[in-house]
Amino acid sequence: MADTAKVVDLINNARQMVTDAVDRVKMPTPMRLRDLIRQIRAARTAAEERAVINKECAYIRHAIREEDTMWRCRNIAKLLYIHMLGYPAHFGQMECLKLCASHKFTDKRIGYLGAMLLLDEKHDVNILLIHCIKTDLNSSTQFVQGLALCTLGSIASGDMARDLAPEVEKLIKSSNAYIRKKAALCAYRIIKKVPELMEMFIPVTRSLLSEKNHGVLITGIVLITELTERSPDTLDHFKRVVPNLVRILKNLIMSGYSPEHDVSGISDPFLQIKVLKLLRILGRNDPSTSETMNDILAQVATNTETSKNVGNAILYETVLSIMDIDSESGLRVLAVNILGRFLLNNDKNIRYVALNTLLKTVAVDHAAVQRHRATILDCLKDPDVTIKKRAMELCFALINSTNIELMSKDLIQFLHTADPDFKQSCSSNMMLAADQYSPNRRWHIDTIVKVLEESGNMVRDDVVFNTIQIISSSPEQQRYTVHLAWKALMEIKHCSEFQPLTQVGCWCIGEYGNYLLERCDEVVGGGESVSEGRVVSWFQVLLSSSSISVVTKQYALLSLAKLSTRFNSVIQEIQSTIDSFGTNIDIDLQQRGVELGQLFRSQSGLRSKLLEPMPPMEKEKDRLEDSPTTPMPKVNGVGPQHNGVQEKNPLLELLDLDLSAPVGGQTLLGGGLDIGGAPSSNSLDDILGLNLVPSVTAMQNSNSLNLLDSLGGPDLTSLGPSSMPLGLDGLLNGVDTLSLATPSSQVLPITAYEKHGLRVQFTFPGSGSPGASSILLYAHNLTPQPILNFVFQAAVPKSMQLQLDPPSSSTIPSGGSVTQQMVVNNPSNAVLRMKLKIAFSVGGIPISDLGEVNSFPNFA
Repeated sequence: MADTAKVVDLINNARQMVTDAVDRVKMPTPMRLRDLIRQIRAARTAAEERAVINKECAYIRHAIREEDTMWRCRNIAKLLYIHMLGYPAHFGQMECLKLCASHKFTDKRIGYLGAMLLLDEKHDVNILLIHCIKTDLNSSTQFVQGLALCTLGSIASGDMARDLAPEVEKLIKSSNAYIRKKAALCAYRIIKKVPELMEMFIPVTRSLLSEKNHGVLITGIVLITELTERSPDTLDHFKRVVPNLVRILKNLIMSGYSPEHDVSGISDPFLQIKVLKLLRILGRNDPSTSETMNDILAQVATNTETSKNVGNAILYETVLSIMDIDSESGLRVLAVNILGRFLLNNDKNIRYVALNTLLKTVAVDHAAVQRHRATILDCLKDPDVTIKKRAMELCFALINSTNIELMSKDLIQFLHTADPDFKQSCSSNMMLAADQYSPNRRWHIDTIVKVLEESGNMVRDDVVFNTIQIISSSPEQQRYTVHLAWKALMEIKHCSEFQPLTQVGCWCIGEYGNYLLERCDEVVGGGESVSEGRVVSWFQVLLSSSSISVVTKQYALLSLAKLSTRFNSVIQEIQSTIDSFGTNIDIDLQQRGVELGQLFRSQSGLRSKLLEPMPPMEKEKDRLEDSPTTPMPKVNGVGPQHNGVQEKNPLLELLDLDLSAPVGGQTLLGGGLDIGGAPSSNSLDDILGLNLVPSVTAMQNSNSLNLLDSLGGPDLTSLGPSSMPLGLDGLLNGVDTLSLATPSSQVLPITAYEKHGLRVQFTFPGSGSPGASSILLYAHNLTPQPILNFVFQAAVPKSMQLQLDPPSSSTIPSGGSVTQQMVVNNPSNAVLRMKLKIAFSVGGIPISDLGEVNSFPNFA
């Protein structure tokens, strides 16, 4: 009976083998990877390619369902190629895990490669890999251990890193150099993922510096670099290895030819760069450690070959190390000289790197960089835009009181041929440099006028306003300036292409046009006396041009009105020109034409006082106190002055009218109105013939002051008594006459950011609840172009909470503004500090900048 049972088992086994063989014959042999690649490359359209891939993916899915173990490795290899082409291949994840668990090395190799490509740390499938990786880390085959280390370093999650870190630490001590190298790299990735595990690897890492194998040595240095950058205590611990690093670097320099490590005649440049980077980290802010490495850095800087790009890479890293540590002054000069040689290199990338590094270095050793000023100026002629941009920034960083005149000539020449985007930033920086370093006021004015002549319309608004401020505050140069401005205006063919210059010229002529009637021999190539009729004729042509902007016409119209008090024989022509704007299609020009026209008729007695020259402007004061509700700076330099309880009206001060004294126990507002009492006798009663002071009864009934109803002006019925305007807003082209009674508890706005043509101001309307401070952000566009993609982000200390609403718009038009609401919850009433991140684009150039605000008022 027993023999019969054995025979039956043998027969059943034979039948199963035959059945399996038949099934394998029925299943077609899968396509090889090379054949799949050939078919995909032969596809002439994307549709044909998708058809080939979809067909192959369908076959692979069928093979997975049928548990085809014979061709699993080949199918996963094809699936990985499909994944690299961008097609979905996630359905092969479990097949990869099965290959990783295989005993065949070829299967493991494809399985681990698939795991690295198809999985990441977020997949829960990773948990199934932990046991497999741990088993392979303890394998007796170094290549299997290497596969496991590579996979762990690529897809390790926090849990995987914690579970397998002890195994990696053991492998760093392995006697096999191949395993030590991969284990050190895996430890580097584990520390980046889980920094608290770094203490486990510190004891075994230092021994890696004594390795003779360059592969192990470079991975050990990479691991030490990561450790020192993450912990100050670890940094102090590894400072004692500086002599070892110096010895390694010296051996690399002095060693002879080694075919295994030679790259273009230099011994292992990759290792040299890693050592230099670690030396830079260890020597930073440590004079004693820096002194240890000074000699070797000098040797690297003088002995490295510069004819090949490999040598330039080592020299660049050497320069960074020299400038970052507490090196000797002579060594820093040597580093700057290396960068100077880089500027003469034909490779654009090397020149850009040199300019970028010099821009960071100029703050450390300004004098050494100055020696290469001529070479830097030559870079302004480079056709590459990025090189020109960095060279321009470096030129402005090098400007000081001794070289301002020489460098300004080259920069103005660059401005003549520069692209529009460069003209904006260059003109603004020229203005700042001239403000800070100009040798005298005459040179200052000459330079600004040249900048306006060369920049055309590509000038930011701040240049125009600052130029007007400088001229206003230079009484001794005003005669010369108005003749210089007239000469410049006569030399340009089309004022529409030089509108900022035209605006400045109009302002100068309007303020100091009487000097044009006299000769000025100080102006080279000009300075002749000009007749009154010629000046007025030029203004008439300018105002009649359709290509001139409304802003320029505003300047011209007000300047022409002011000339009526400087000139005597052309008053009638001036009046008729101004009256013609009473029906202009632009509402602002129409209002100016009507209001200024009244000064020639019913209010002619006030014209001489209203239109007399402006007093000198105070630039910084105007900038800080410019109200956020008026995004454009004051053209005439006068704005609301905050002085606690009440603001002064500059127009009333100009007319010597004191309306701040109480009348009948009531304080007068800026408009000369006695709120709650009779109209003041000192008010500008009916200044334009428009009956500006209504009866007290009408004011109480309507709670409004309709100043320009008879002229079709804006309806001001929504304004309460505390915000009544005087009615001459805009009359003097920028004199802000919104003199409001400011409560003593009002918090003044602060300027949080002002760069690249963007000004961000914070206003404080009040706190919504105890411990909560409300902040309203105003972002003003000071450029002639719209600001696009405006993004404002902020961060506050951990003890506070910040609620940030989105901005009212991501686009800020030229001269316009957007708002954004913030609420800061500060239950502990701690000092508020805020870090800012601002991103936007202007003129096609993306800008991203950081800032910090520490000057918040006390909200407690």
